[in-house]
Amino acid sequence: MKIGELAVATSTPVETIRFYEKEGLMPLPHRSEGNYRIYGQGQLERLTFIRHCRLLDMTLDEIRALLIYKDAPESNCAEVNELLDAHIDHVMLRIRDLRSLENQLKILRAQCATSDSAGACGILKELSSDANLQALKRSGGRHVHGTH
Repeated sequence: MKIGELAVATSTPVETIRFYEKEGLMPLPHRSEGNYRIYGQGQLERLTFIRHCRLLDMTLDEIRALLIYKDAPESNCAEVNELLDAHIDHVMLRIRDLRSLENQLKILRAQCATSDSAGACGILKELSSDANLQALKRSGGRHVHGTH
């Protein structure tokens, strides 16, 4: 199949397929006499694997590591388990940070309970406050008004 057909079959933009090839995640395809990229079932399965990993928010480096084991099915998968455990930890940290962000936004939203003029908007005043900006910087962006 040509690259456009592979793109449709995997719901992957052509540019993304080319990017994965450039990054070494996808092997370079064979070329037809007309210099078209020609893909087979193996590339379809590999791209499906990569897309699934990306849907799980895995990095390209994590996918590279998984592909090493996928390409060597006789190898022990202990490191695959470790990689996934580390990814789970990363996701849990991001969830915690997103919950903190949600709380910050709710606190900010509470600064303006009515629809007043923009000059009287508590949200805009809070966003303009240097003290709040400094507090956010010190916490790595994780709190407002001393909350976590």
